[in-house]
Formats: sequence, structure tokens, C-alpha cells
Amino acid sequence: MVDWFPLSGHRLAVWPLESSDFQQATSLSKTLGLPLLTGILKDQPADCIMLMVSTAGLGLQPLDRRTGAVRVDFIAGKVNHRHRFGGGQRQHIARAVGIKGVKRPSVLDLTAGFGTDSFVLASLGCRVNLVERHPLVKLLLQDGLQRANQFIETASIVARMQLHHDNARQVLSQWCVEPPDVIYLDPMFPRAGKNASQASASKEMSLLRQLVGIDADAEKLLQPALALARYRVVVKRPRLAPYLDNRQPAYQLIGKANRFDIHVIQ
Repeated sequence: MVDWFPLSGHRLAVWPLESSDFQQATSLSKTLGLPLLTGILKDQPADCIMLMVSTAGLGLQPLDRRTGAVRVDFIAGKVNHRHRFGGGQRQHIARAVGIKGVKRPSVLDLTAGFGTDSFVLASLGCRVNLVERHPLVKLLLQDGLQRANQFIETASIVARMQLHHDNARQVLSQWCVEPPDVIYLDPMFPRAGKNASQASASKEMSLLRQLVGIDADAEKLLQPALALARYRVVVKRPRLAPYLDNRQPAYQLIGKANRFDIHVIQ
């Protein structure tokens, strides 16, 4: 049994799926300071998470393997389907950030996660700066962007996305280039109680919550975001969740499970 090193309170290790993936896995193991798994997995702790290295891209998977590996994939699957058939400018997120006609606002996504919403906005023509502070989430997002950049259909979208590994509060306090038109916030949030949507979270979101937890400092982002953004701050919330920082927005766009609170800069 290897020694497992904690990262953000979880036991993690790097696992090359094939022998051809060993060199990349070794490099990641050294960079992240995580152990490298090369042998039988059955003797390892059941509550650990593997960073899988394969030709399909980097992925996260619990050792029990009850679900498949979670990876960032902008080329296929539901992210690409949403890009192609999600409704374009009619989507709530497009309307929330102010996409209308030929208008394409610049967006600073301070809580990028797996980059799904940022990819949709970039696919609609917005230039998006993505900020992700968790090292493994950033690594998976970077891997997904690199793979998407290799395909003609998605390369032009990726060209409008710039990823930053940083803390959102630090970015807000040190932003030194032209202010973004829109700041987008989608912080991790616990379920809002028995009246909230009971739809089960996707395996991606479940693993992301397990790894990252909630954004304990999310309440401290809204005010500095309002001070930096040129036109508006958009906050994505579970539909029945309280307002971020108890601040009522100018207006809302409400869907079945989520809503967008739009704070307009006066």
C-alpha cells in the first residue's frame, strides 16, 4: 500500500491507465506532490480519488469505480451538445450576461469549475477569462481546453478563453487591465433545504463538491465584483437559494433548477 497524501482534505494519487501514460503520470506526481500508483489497486484506501492519466485525457475517479472517470470534455458529450443545440442567444445565461444582437460582452468567470458555462459563452462569441483556484480542477480544465484546441470546430472557441490559476478575491483586488464588462459568479453552494430542487447532482458536480467543498468566501466576492465590472455582475444560484451576500439583484432569470441574479452597475 502506498502512502496517500492529502490535498484539500482528500486522499489522492496519480494512476497511469496504460504503460504509455507512465511518463506523464510520473511528471504529474512530482509536480503535484502526489503518490504514483503502478500496482494493484485493491489494497488502497477505499475513500481515495485517483487522478487518471490516459490517452482520453486526465480524469478523476473514486477508487471504488462505481462511476466512470470525470474529465473536462468540450469535444463530445453534453457540453458539446449544449453548444450546438442549447438555444444560442435565447439561453438564460446568454441573456443574463447581456448578449443581444451583435453585442458580445467580455466576461470574467471567477468560479470556473469545469468551465461549462464559460465554454457556452465563448461559443457565442464572448471573450472569457476563467479563474480556478483548486489545482486539480484547474489541471483538468487546462487538459480539456488543450484537447479542444486540437479540433477545428472547437479551436476558435478555445481561442476566446484564457485560464488563470488564482484566488478569486486576489484577482478582484489585483486586476490591472481593462475591466471586464461582466463578472460571472457560480460559487459552490449546499442544497437549500427540503424545498430545493431534488434532482440528483451529476457525477461531475458530485465529485467536484466532494473535492472542492463549498465556497466559504463566496459572500465576500459580490461587493468587489460590483466595484470592478463595467456593466453587470451575474450570480448563478440554485433556484430557491438565498441571495448572495443578502443583496437583492436588479432582476432575475429563473429556470427549473437554477436562476441568474443580475446586478446592474449604476
